[in-house]
Amino acid sequence: MKPVLEQLAILLRGTANIIPQGGLEAKLREGRPLRVKLGVDPTAPDIHLGHTVPLRKLRQFQDLGHHAVLLIGDYTAMIGDPSGRSATRPQLTHEQVMTAAATFQEQAFKVLDRTRAEVVYNGDWFAKFSFQDVMRLCARYTVARMLERDDFTRRMRSEQPIGVHEFLYPLMQAQDSVVLRADVELGGTDQTFNILLGRHMQREAGMSEQVAVITPLLEGTDGLQKMSKSLGNYIGIAEPPDVMFGKVMSLSDDVMFRYHELLIDVDPDRLRREVGEGRVHPMDAKKRLAATLVERFHGRDACSVARADFEQRFQRHELPESIETFVWQHETPLEVSLVSALVASGLAKSMSDGRRSIRQGGVRVDGERVEDVQMVLDTAKEEWILQVGSRRVKKIVFRAVQGG
Repeated sequence: MKPVLEQLAILLRGTANIIPQGGLEAKLREGRPLRVKLGVDPTAPDIHLGHTVPLRKLRQFQDLGHHAVLLIGDYTAMIGDPSGRSATRPQLTHEQVMTAAATFQEQAFKVLDRTRAEVVYNGDWFAKFSFQDVMRLCARYTVARMLERDDFTRRMRSEQPIGVHEFLYPLMQAQDSVVLRADVELGGTDQTFNILLGRHMQREAGMSEQVAVITPLLEGTDGLQKMSKSLGNYIGIAEPPDVMFGKVMSLSDDVMFRYHELLIDVDPDRLRREVGEGRVHPMDAKKRLAATLVERFHGRDACSVARADFEQRFQRHELPESIETFVWQHETPLEVSLVSALVASGLAKSMSDGRRSIRQGGVRVDGERVEDVQMVLDTAKEEWILQVGSRRVKKIVFRAVQGG
């Protein structure tokens, strides 16, 4: 194993907090492989780049010789993590969770080393709990302390209901740390309360308390909110290479610096200086980021194709030789909203999907990027070229017909 200070230099990079301060260094100085826990709830089958931030931190622990424990929360997922929620999550069946877990785990091992990871399911112990066991678990924490959670406090103030079962979630996550005898638990900033509760439960059980290694939440492509499939601002690691490349290239410069730091270990301050001094062009930095991520999840050949495709379509504004035509028949005069044209031509699944694509900068009209969801197409101009993403292109032809 590397010397402690070398390990710290690697492990502290890209973290938001270590609790307690100095706790990780103290654990490392014990000179043994640490048991490092990352819990994931497979509520959906696919992983996006936001999920990979703590997964990459777990991989760093692996590479430094520590023992990685990937906990699949098949029982906690049925409750649903209340962290950051303004309403109770819909409950899932165990069958739904296990279906999602299969794909989730497969994709997680695109980041982790499968040969050096222990995979466990918390259903292995919670399925055996009696009602008496549940009562004992609940007796180890108070309602007053539970209500200190920001999300519960906000919901109470706004008179949003809180299900009693939601109090079980952090208790169960904490019990996982007791069962697994975790030395370290990883999680995003939204998991801080749950991870600290794990320290409390370990202390109650007479165990050495785990260290909380808190990682930042990755912003989505909108640059505002955390990456989420429900918000439509995600970049999935299983998405086609050209889609992934194009989404990364659509990021703002500020968000691009964060992605460099959290996803490919590039010093964001140094990169900012290089960009500010004109030594690195933001477009080139983004291309390097996109290429690194696409190659990581899809391979070098796919990366080369995706990059060439992006440069052809977006930088040189070249179009394929054959473009499918969609004819829109209308009675003149008429103006058609861009969103309606996207839906009618099959370039968007719905009006909300079309508006989301526009807001994310993924739509071009006649080669020019459009971000105005209110844009209209004047039928006096008979042909328009619409692009969504890097591959979907349609020619819209407006054709006047005699009114009846």
